[in-house]
Amino acid sequence: MNNKEFTIKKVTLSSSSVNIAWEDNQISHFHFLWLRDNCPSNEHPDARQKIFNIINVSENIHPKKYFVNDIGNLEIIWSEGNYHSCYDAKWLKKHCYTIKNKQTYKSPYKFWESKFHKHLSKIKIEHDDIMKSDEALLKWLKLLIKYGFSIVKNSPIEKKSAFKILNRISHVRETFFKTPFEVINIPKPNNAAYTSAGLFNHTDLPYFEYAPGYQFLHCLINEAKGGDSSVVDGYAVADYIKKNIPNIFNQLINTPIKFKDNDYTQNKTRIIHSPIITLDENKDYSDIRFNISTVGAFDIHPNKMKKYYSSYRKFASLVHKKKFTVNFRLQAGDILCFDNRRVLHGRTSFDPNSGQRHLQGYYMDRDEILGRLNFLKKVEV
Repeated sequence: MNNKEFTIKKVTLSSSSVNIAWEDNQISHFHFLWLRDNCPSNEHPDARQKIFNIINVSENIHPKKYFVNDIGNLEIIWSEGNYHSCYDAKWLKKHCYTIKNKQTYKSPYKFWESKFHKHLSKIKIEHDDIMKSDEALLKWLKLLIKYGFSIVKNSPIEKKSAFKILNRISHVRETFFKTPFEVINIPKPNNAAYTSAGLFNHTDLPYFEYAPGYQFLHCLINEAKGGDSSVVDGYAVADYIKKNIPNIFNQLINTPIKFKDNDYTQNKTRIIHSPIITLDENKDYSDIRFNISTVGAFDIHPNKMKKYYSSYRKFASLVHKKKFTVNFRLQAGDILCFDNRRVLHGRTSFDPNSGQRHLQGYYMDRDEILGRLNFLKKVEV
């Protein structure tokens, strides 16, 4: 093995870990239980799942013998069961938690504001390219992660035709709205989207514990006057608040509020409490949950109500400001794709008597987007 990055220079033992000095001068510490738990033979060769239970060894397990073999890999004979493990040096280095925990987290997200309207070409991609090429599919998925939205151009305009391109990623997320759901003006609607009224910038289905990760709005026809689309990067708004109004930011990440749905067509009443802004394990932005139409009556502590309403109103104001809003008009054959837990979307009102407007909507979980992306990028696990 000629690559210094993956070449073991020296192995030593401490009371609880195997310590490796690499040729590139990096140091790794591997806890005994971690090594035993991650022995390559623990994984079923076909199912690719662990068939070893960590409780089958004691907490006092340790190497009885250890050495670097002729091809540069680490071998260990364990104190229990005379068990033998062989670890590929490259795998060990890539999975070294000592090194990983020293690295500075770098966010994968590119925030945007209204000026991004001039650069929409960056997030547009041709339907047929995605259908024909994994390279284009990979590009599409990267756009969805980086910017949180994209527009697929020149798609077929037949009903349900978006299934084919979505299946290039994975399966869709079914909800009580069915799939696809029809975004048209209908009598006696069970959702404001099914009217000709304008829609506040919002995220969909915030009353689900696990709201759909991505939404795809396929424009079949858009000839009515009005009905222009808007999108807002909720992460950009959250970041602005964090940097400029930290007291409000703390209110929005620490105060759960009620979201509810009592759709008259359903035999269910959905209620969830969640903050508007949720952070992930890296303190990066994870979820934006905001929909003026589906918030319930707030039931937070009375001493906090006045202060919280100030924070809520500030967030509501910012996600409707020109500074953060990108406006555009969908054309027949466009598919507007966006992270429903990052990007807020809305529309202006339209005149249903002036022409037809018909969009079909689909949901997909974030897991499917990320999973397909990892597969195409050949991420090692």
